[in-house]
Amino acid sequence: MMGSTWTPRIRRGDCAPRQSPYQRLSQWMLDISGDRGVLKDIIREGAGELVTPDASVLVKYSGYLEHMDKPFDSNCLRKTRLMKLGEDITLWGMELGLLSMRRGELARFLFKPTYAYGTLGCPPLIPRDATVLFEIELLDFLDSAESDKFCALSSVQQDQFPLQKVLKVAATEREFGNYLFRQNRFYDAKVRYKRALLLLRRRSAPPEEQHLVEAAKLLVLLNLSFTYLKLERPTTALRYGEQALIIDRKNAKALFRCGQACLLMTEYQKARDFLVRAQKEQPFNHDINNELKKLASYYRDYTDKEKEMCHRMFAPCDNGSTDSSTNYKQEK
Repeated sequence: MMGSTWTPRIRRGDCAPRQSPYQRLSQWMLDISGDRGVLKDIIREGAGELVTPDASVLVKYSGYLEHMDKPFDSNCLRKTRLMKLGEDITLWGMELGLLSMRRGELARFLFKPTYAYGTLGCPPLIPRDATVLFEIELLDFLDSAESDKFCALSSVQQDQFPLQKVLKVAATEREFGNYLFRQNRFYDAKVRYKRALLLLRRRSAPPEEQHLVEAAKLLVLLNLSFTYLKLERPTTALRYGEQALIIDRKNAKALFRCGQACLLMTEYQKARDFLVRAQKEQPFNHDINNELKKLASYYRDYTDKEKEMCHRMFAPCDNGSTDSSTNYKQEK
């Protein structure tokens, strides 16, 4: 478990009496640096591809000094953020360790001084020539280097690449947008989504592969619609939602987003039309049903105010013309 005190697993006959805990631990760990400067023990296996050299990683980590129970550094109680290899990751050992990991993996590493804080250490926290232990969990990673290079090319150059390359780059941009969205950085997320949409719209595909492009576009359009709702721009959210419906007219999520946008625009009849269509596709969807209840409540308030306004406009006047004129001005 991240942030907990590590406990080395001791095997019968593999430790000498005067060895330190880290020395005993290192005897059965995997050498991933080639010189036993970075040693690894996998606690929980991950899945998928290995981390790529230019990736941005989302990790939880805790660092320990030998003979100390509490970590000298940990981000387990802080909000995690993407860190780019080669820029935000400063320990050489941690970078090498991350390059050996897969999504979801939890591993323990020993870093010798050369791969950690060197001969000088980092006073007063890290002593000289310190070997440190890090427990690292790789939550996710994104590699935008390939995407950045591709987007920097001209449209003519991009067209020379196969469709799968374009789809991969667009997917990377969308994943970055998703990460930014989860961080409530809606404006930055919008930029990434639009970048993906531009790539997909600019790319022509043979008829047998066009469905792949449309499927990718649908996901981005739905994300853009939701993002513009968060940015409180319902008109734009509606536009992207309607574009999603051109691809899939029965898409419940697109219908729901359009209904939400119309509700914010106080276009109640249009909102009802979209939401009822969404409910038809997913009758037991909690969010759709709640939005319909909200619409009914808003519409009742709206009609009550309309009735009150009409009542005031056409109510018989008991006062004289002078008073009536005064009252009209006050109402106005």
